[in-house]
Parts: sequence; C-alpha cells; structure tokens
Amino acid sequence: MTSPSDSLLAATFDEQVDGFFAPISDVITTIVFFAVPLDFIDEGVELPLIVVWLVIAGLFFTIYLRGFQFRAFTHAIQLIRGRYDDPRDAGEVTHFQALATAVSGTVGLGNIAGVGVAITLGGPGATFWMIVAGLLGMCTKGVECTLGVKYRNVYPDGRVSGGPMYYLTKGLKEKSPRLGTFGKVLAVLFCIFTLGGAVGGGNMFQANQAFSQAQSVTGGADGPLGGGAAGAVFGLVLALAVGAVIIGGIRSIARVTDKLVPFMAIFYVLACLTVLFANAGQIPAAFGSIITEAFSPEAGYGGIVGVLIQGFRRAAFSNEAGLGSAAIAHSAVKTEHPATEGHVAVLEPFIDTVVICTMTALAIVITGTYLDDASDAGVQTTSAAFETVVSWFPIVLAVAVILFAYSTMLAWSYYGLKAATYLFGESMVVDRTWKLIFCLFVVIGASSTLDAVIGFSDSMIFLMSLPNIIGLYILARVVKREINGYRAQVESGEILPMADRT
Repeated sequence: MTSPSDSLLAATFDEQVDGFFAPISDVITTIVFFAVPLDFIDEGVELPLIVVWLVIAGLFFTIYLRGFQFRAFTHAIQLIRGRYDDPRDAGEVTHFQALATAVSGTVGLGNIAGVGVAITLGGPGATFWMIVAGLLGMCTKGVECTLGVKYRNVYPDGRVSGGPMYYLTKGLKEKSPRLGTFGKVLAVLFCIFTLGGAVGGGNMFQANQAFSQAQSVTGGADGPLGGGAAGAVFGLVLALAVGAVIIGGIRSIARVTDKLVPFMAIFYVLACLTVLFANAGQIPAAFGSIITEAFSPEAGYGGIVGVLIQGFRRAAFSNEAGLGSAAIAHSAVKTEHPATEGHVAVLEPFIDTVVICTMTALAIVITGTYLDDASDAGVQTTSAAFETVVSWFPIVLAVAVILFAYSTMLAWSYYGLKAATYLFGESMVVDRTWKLIFCLFVVIGASSTLDAVIGFSDSMIFLMSLPNIIGLYILARVVKREINGYRAQVESGEILPMADRT
C-alpha cells in the first residue's frame, strides 16, 4: 500500500516537473500541431499542418521517382534475404538487421491505440486513407535512407555514424558551398529535436505505457503492481533489460531486434487473425465498409475530408516516414551502394502501416468496438475487440504493448546516441553518458506521469521532419541519380547476387 508520504513525494515530483515544462510544452505543441479549422466542411474538422508537410513529401517523391516504392519491392525482398550481402562491405549490420532495428522504432503503441483513435473518430473509412498514406510514406523512407548511407561516416574501427545530420551537413555543402552553413544549422536542429524525442516519446512514454498495461492486466491498483514503488521497480527491471542490450551499440541492438521484431510482429498479427477468423463471416462486410465509407460524404467525422485526415494522421504518426529517424539505423548497413538501403527501407512503412495497422483496424471494424461510447478511443477500443473472442485476450495485447515499447526504446536509444555524438563528438564518454541518462529516464518514465514532458517530446519528434524534409527536397536529384544508377547496374548484370559472383 502506498503511504501518504510516498504519494506526496510522487505528486510533488510530477507536479514540479510538469509545472516547469507545461508552459514550454504548451507553446511548442500549439505551434507544431497547429491545425487549420475546416468548419466549412463540418464543425470540428481540423487539418494538422504537420500531417500535410509529411504527406506532401510522400506524394512529391512518389511522383518524382515514378512510384519507386512499388518498383523496389521485389529487389528489397532479395536484399533482406541476404542475396546481395557482401561481408567485405563497410558497415556494422546486415540489410535485415537494419530493417529490423528501424521497424522496432516505429512499431509501437500507435499501431494499437492510434488505430483505435482513427477509426473511432473517422469511422472504418479512415483505414483506407491510412493505407494510402502508408504507401506514400514508403517512398519518403526510401529517399532518406538512401541519403543516410551515401553521406554516412565510416570510422577506421568499423563503426558507422549516419542519418539526416550527416546528409544535411555534407550533402548540402556538396550541392553548393553556400548551403554549407544552412545545412549545419539544420543538422544541429535535427539533433536537438532527436535528443528531446528520444528521451520522451522514444523512452519515457514507452516505459510509462508498458507499466500501465502490465499493471492493468495484473489487477490494477489492487494487484501486485499496485504498490507505490511498483512503477520504479518495473522501470528499473526494464532499464536493466534495455541497458544490457544498448551497451553493445548497434550490433548488439541489431542482434536483438532481428529476432524480436519478427517474433512480436507475427505474435500480434496472429492475435489479430484469431479475432478475424472468429468473425470470418463478417470480413467481406468489413472490407466493404472500409471502402465505401472512405468516399462517403456522410461517413464518420467530417465526411470524406475528415475521414481522410484521420487516416493520414494516424499513418504519419505511426510509421515516422519523413522524420529521418530510420535513416540513422539504416546508415549502419553493410553495403557499398546507398540505393540498396533505399530499397530495403520501403518495406518499413509497409510492415508498420499497411500490415500491422490494417490488421488492428480490421479487428476493430469487424467486432464493432469502435461504436461503443463507453470505452475510450485508443487502446481500450483494440482491447475490447480482442476480448470479444477470449476474455483473457487483453493479456495478449498487454504482452504486445510491452514488447513494442521495449523494442522502440532500443531503437530510439541509438537514434539519441548518434545525435549526441554528432553534437558532442565521437567519444566513449559521450557514448556511456548518453546510455546512462537514457536508462535513468526509463525508470522515471515508468514511475511518473509527466504529461507535459511527453507532450514536449512528441513535438520534438515531429519537429525532426522540418529540417529533414527540407534537406530531402534540396537533395532530390542526388537521390534520383543514386536510385536510377543502381537499378540500371542491377538490371544490366553489373551488380550480381553473391552466389553468381566469380
């Protein structure tokens, strides 16, 4: 039982931190998530400009690169199967490991709670637009990851540092010396935003949600995790599990994520399929509802535009296409051809949004739990869908949430590390200091409810897209040249699978 002094200390800590961050967080989140009201369509419909910024980038590069993401799919599968892996190439991880690490950073609570929010507010039709946005995001991911490899730093000891901060600095300077200073400013801003996002959204929020789910399925406040120190203890265990992996760097993270990501993805998809098979007769009607309500003026929240906004918003917030985070992980790949990772990266939004988010959406639509006004939009909507099949199925969902949270923390610890080493130098002191700070915030996140800090960090994550996408537009021709040149070499037989090389 929590003593009054424990409660007072906890409340004081939360209130003090929230009190400090709240004014800053309110101003920044208001700016970052500024939405244009569309009252002429329907009262309450708003268009978030950050979503427009991300979706337009996906649309632009899809047109500019002639649907590259769709042409890249077959070769991307060949790359992650290792057919072109050359152990002599510079880098630290395989194509599959790079993909697994990046996917571990995006697959998370947004795939579970976020989809529930989208469908509750936008109706089944939001699923259709979520898939469309995911398909557009595939191209953006391919662009930023191609640049990440092209402009990465490879050190004599084999370590690699890459990501938007490097292509913003080196790429813009290469494009024009006059852009060098501008690129440096963009790179520094990107790193600052990445550090803020890594500590909050990529760490504290994940730890907090993992503990909340674990507490929920073990009896709530009256269960074994209901004590005053339970959050701190849970956070400490989680921090030790995170620290044991991240201490070894990207190679250690990749060794875990290349096993964990396939397991958790299959685990969650099988859980969704169980719901679908139990309601197999309603699957055709669910698909029909998704298609018709995507274009129905009367559908959901605000008609077609409102449904479209909800779908695009969830996809943009889930797969992180355009934020530049994935380019940091993909830059560590073993390859001599930057466009190889551009091909592999297109699979990431496909897995995250087109597969996992869609499976969640189908489970919710088929069971109709989004129509229940009694449950909050979000994870409860998804949990209720699972519970319609088996009463204990929410426990399966809780396991999925914890796995997703853990894998997200592993990836974001690496993103934050690369931002820190860019700002403060490549040294063991910076490396160890960042990892210690990151693990400390795992404990704080699990044991506190710092709403203002988490709101602030969410803003930081989406602010990453501003310098990143500016750089992508400036370097668009470079990307096009890299991708077209590589594909020409593969098609002509100049680049062959390892088995066919003499």
